[in-house]
Amino acid sequence: MDCVFCKIAKGEIPSEKVYSDDDVMIIKDIDPKAEKHYLMIPNRHYKLISEMTDGDADALMRGIRKLPSLAEKLGLENGYRLVINQGDDAGQTVFHLHVHILGGQSLDFPDLRK
Repeated sequence: MDCVFCKIAKGEIPSEKVYSDDDVMIIKDIDPKAEKHYLMIPNRHYKLISEMTDGDADALMRGIRKLPSLAEKLGLENGYRLVINQGDDAGQTVFHLHVHILGGQSLDFPDLRK
């Protein structure tokens, strides 16, 4: 498999890991879109949410639920945004599901409540 995130998980490609457990790893994004930009990457490979098993979903949720306890360490104590891009039209460029964690600044975004 020629997946960059799988290679990072195996230690074949260096990355700046800030957290790792049995379910997920969190690395600094090499092309940040915010002052603080991390990627939460499930240890198990799947491309899309639709490919997840119930166990995969549980593992990803355990990772997401760890974020509040990591917020201060990551510089996200004032809040953060989670983004998952799914497919070409959404801008997914690495086809291993991952969650962008953005923060460290006020994040402008159109008001979608209208």
